[in-house]
Amino acid sequence: MRIFWRTFVLLCLPILTACWHGDSSNMMTIDLSGRWEFRKAGDTIWLEASVPGTVHTDLYKNVLIADPFDRDNEKRLQWIDKENWEYRKTFPSDPRLLRKDKLILSFDGLDTYAEVILNGQVILNTDNMFRSWEVDIKDLIRKKGLNDLRVNFTSPIEAVKAHYDSLPYHYPAANDRHDEKYSVFTRKAPYHYGWDWGPRFVTSGIWRPVSLVAWDNARIESLYYKQKLLSDTSCILDVELEISALKNCQARITFKIQNDSARVLETKQISLKNGSNLLTVPIEIRNPKKWWPNGLGEAFLYELITEIKIGSETLSASNHIGLRTIDLVREKDQWGESFYFKVNGVPLFVKGANYIPQDNFLNHVMPTEYSHLLHSAREANMNMIRVWGGGVYEDDLFYHLCDRMGLLVWQDFMFACSMYPGNTEFLASVKAEAEDNIKRLRNHPSLAIWCGNNEIQDAWHQWGWQNQYTEVQKKEIAQSYQAIFHELLPEMVSKFDPQREYWPSSPASGTTFGQTSNTESGDLHYWGVWHSRLPFETYGEVIPRFSSEFGFQSFPEYKTICSFTLPDERDIESEVMKAHQKHPAGNELILNYMERYYPVPEDFEEFLYVSQVMQGEGIRFGLEALRRSRPRCMGSLYWQLNDCWPAASWSGIDYFGRWKALHFQAQRAYEPLLISFQQDQDSLQVYLVSDLREEIAGKLSLQLMAFDGRIWYHKEMNASFSPLKSIPVLKISTDDMMVGNISPEECFVVAKFSPQDQIVRPGIHYFEKARDQKLPDVIPEWELLEKNGNMLLKLSSPSLCRQVYIRYDGETEIRFHENYFDLLPNEVKIISIHKREREEINSDKIRIFVLNQLSPTKPR
Repeated sequence: MRIFWRTFVLLCLPILTACWHGDSSNMMTIDLSGRWEFRKAGDTIWLEASVPGTVHTDLYKNVLIADPFDRDNEKRLQWIDKENWEYRKTFPSDPRLLRKDKLILSFDGLDTYAEVILNGQVILNTDNMFRSWEVDIKDLIRKKGLNDLRVNFTSPIEAVKAHYDSLPYHYPAANDRHDEKYSVFTRKAPYHYGWDWGPRFVTSGIWRPVSLVAWDNARIESLYYKQKLLSDTSCILDVELEISALKNCQARITFKIQNDSARVLETKQISLKNGSNLLTVPIEIRNPKKWWPNGLGEAFLYELITEIKIGSETLSASNHIGLRTIDLVREKDQWGESFYFKVNGVPLFVKGANYIPQDNFLNHVMPTEYSHLLHSAREANMNMIRVWGGGVYEDDLFYHLCDRMGLLVWQDFMFACSMYPGNTEFLASVKAEAEDNIKRLRNHPSLAIWCGNNEIQDAWHQWGWQNQYTEVQKKEIAQSYQAIFHELLPEMVSKFDPQREYWPSSPASGTTFGQTSNTESGDLHYWGVWHSRLPFETYGEVIPRFSSEFGFQSFPEYKTICSFTLPDERDIESEVMKAHQKHPAGNELILNYMERYYPVPEDFEEFLYVSQVMQGEGIRFGLEALRRSRPRCMGSLYWQLNDCWPAASWSGIDYFGRWKALHFQAQRAYEPLLISFQQDQDSLQVYLVSDLREEIAGKLSLQLMAFDGRIWYHKEMNASFSPLKSIPVLKISTDDMMVGNISPEECFVVAKFSPQDQIVRPGIHYFEKARDQKLPDVIPEWELLEKNGNMLLKLSSPSLCRQVYIRYDGETEIRFHENYFDLLPNEVKIISIHKREREEINSDKIRIFVLNQLSPTKPR
């Protein structure tokens, strides 16, 4: 199923790639990834392995374990991380490599405690998954014959267990149970130890590529394009280069733009000395085109080529960069202190979601899946993705795609929901990790902000963690926190990426330790809805300055459930279903909220459907409330965009890339022009919310309509979407609308805007909860159409159909461009169907769900 979905994505979505560096003419690189061998330490038989990869995926490929994601197999695979594992590869000596002056063995990522041995000699010991590693092997590689390369991995549990257990007190951890507590000493993806949306698979392995790199004379170690000035007529960049030279030499450096035709920006003679060289060369781009986030303009990228000529040889590097200014604005105002991003001088209302790794086994994530997921984010009108601190610093492709799609990135450092030690060795590892990743990511125009950690400050001060410690212990733990997040990390950002803001913890109200989150300043993670069981209406009452986390769970669709269950396990309380529900009260909370707001179906498939409807409508209510409150609130990042395995979770896109109701609703709530309602006790206000930079004028019509299509009230007026504002344009008494024999349970309000050149989605408002609405017993009429080789679905109904969900039960994987929508009375809706070419759609396999027609419900 997973492989098939990749094929579908490849055929149906554009693949966006970006060249970010090129080999120099004096440089030679040999990829050592691909086929390796592995075994459990102590075993005699070597088995085939793949690099990049993990022990778990290699065991599965050798049919030594069952599919880790199938049924409840997870619990039977916890022995793997308690063992040590060995990998090996033999490779021949290439005479071309041997003739080079310098020869490096390069690991882009080792997970995590590894000993590297080349030809019988230990050359490297590693302890940080997030770092890259290089070793000079010029004197160790064999001149003839085969070289033997081995990487021995120590269990990430056993590596720290003895030390942790010997301490007089223990650090609080995100999952302080069983072996998860040991994660605080290990620089490894926290989610590997389990989370409330993902399984526990503590991996080991060579998780990123391995290569041999050889060169003569010199190598460009890093390039940094520091923007000094940007105006409509000029952009001044200081290009900072770090060059390793093997001898003193003279060189000529040239910078040019390679977009349409090569254009030289600057040429300069430079002197290089033996060793490390730090150079700064100013360049100017005249009449620059600016890079804009999605919705505000084109995400234009320049391709800049750097060439360094030394004698007859040339070092070269290519980068795609965007020219833009970005500021985090924190100023006193009538509500407290602002927290918003200004891009190229324009205030930006952030619309996006939180991103987690796309798989527990990161080698499974294909380029097509990166493209599909981020394309889906852009398609949903998002302009920012938050890379959450419990995962990994993402693959280069992720950031290249964000650059091209205009998706800003809120980048957490990889610390989440745990306190961490502050000893010398740990700080040194974090320092190297920070330098590696800051240098790797700092040229991306999509990168908006560095954030120290996820939720740790609030946890320390508000979650009761301190109650278990003495005053001396509390002081020591707090000092370690400050050493990492208020000293080391901000110093590293200031040194290597000084033009970007550093925010110490999300959420927080300020940059001083102890400034925990509130609604008056900074960012907020609001979990009153869900964790505290407060109603969805609370989203309209708690308005932060920037909402960086909030969410609600649902189940994935039936086809996804079928991927890991047997037929008799398809019940939310079955052991297998509960194994894929990682929140301890998740099922109970979904049912509790459903009883408050919706009919509760007995049928399993309908229950999945209603859970998604509830998640989508509930979060959309919150998204609209935040956008209406602009400029008090200037950001919305809901939890969460995606999944790392098939499960019940807070995601809007499931593990297989299928859009859930939430993603469709986010797409509507995030549209540039939004009609939104706010209901008070006896009145209804209509807001026009705009994220565009120009005014949009037109006519606003408001109708009170019965579910059967009869119109009971009508009003029309001239109105405008004001640029970058939320404006209440109409307030009307509900008594004035509710004239005649009509009740709130059988009617709704629809508002339509008719400008000359804009398409604005109608706003719809219901007065009562879905469970109390007297919906007509109808289902849409539909037919399949073909137009110009494209398949379409035509739907209509004489009466309102609530939350129309179209599902295709055939083998072909298809996506309807719109789903989980309300079909208005007498409306004709045409929906395009995305599918693989030459595959027929069986109309008998189309199934439509609506709230109007559900199975008998459980008593409330």
